[in-house]
Amino acid sequence: MSGSRTLPLLAIFGGVVLILIGIVYFIEPAHSLPSFFPGHVGTGDAAYAHHHVKHGIAAVVVGLGAFAYAWFSTGPAGSAAGTDTDAGAGTGHSPAR
Repeated sequence: MSGSRTLPLLAIFGGVVLILIGIVYFIEPAHSLPSFFPGHVGTGDAAYAHHHVKHGIAAVVVGLGAFAYAWFSTGPAGSAAGTDTDAGAGTGHSPAR
């Protein structure tokens, strides 16, 4: 596997996992979360039926950020400033000769 594709693929995988974790935080109350999730509480706790919406929002936002990273890192290579071959296009001016 090429080094240029490894990080974007890991970012996509991580983004999917984080969005799924966010969905779990949205739909499960605190006592039903897996015990390794931050915010899990026991049955006798006062936050027994609490939903961790902020945890869910954070997981989804970071997951979307991972998708954005993968998207931008696999896009076409941009041209450097000042090397545009179509200078003046769309501005009504012809390029200087």
